[in-house]
Amino acid sequence: MAKTARDIMTQGAECVGESQSLVDAAKKMRDLDVGALPVCGDDDRLKGMVTDRDIVIKCVAEGGDPAATTAGSLADGKPVTVGADDPVAEVLSTMSRHQVRRLPVIDGRRLVGIISEADIAQRTPDQGVADTVQAVTK
Repeated sequence: MAKTARDIMTQGAECVGESQSLVDAAKKMRDLDVGALPVCGDDDRLKGMVTDRDIVIKCVAEGGDPAATTAGSLADGKPVTVGADDPVAEVLSTMSRHQVRRLPVIDGRRLVGIISEADIAQRTPDQGVADTVQAVTK
């Protein structure tokens, strides 16, 4: 049974650079078939997350130009993360507490993976899934 974040995460998360455009981010999402990407700085440190919904709501719907708007401009605030060796219970608690559906996993200062609701559904007991999904969809 999964014991740590590392056990349930999807490895090899790809970042979009903070200075890359939202068009670049959207193309990367399309190519990877994902709805969210970590935003990383030139120093390879996590700056935040950007979702397909962020692009639509915070840029397109506001009349912004996704070709001229950077991914970093939508990655505001300190990102919510978990450590790779944190227990699964901490992962579930963090997702519930912050009402996030995707959680970057950090080892030291390096992004090593992402945990999504699907990862939890596939790799944790049923009650953990139900509790987490209920909490993040409030």
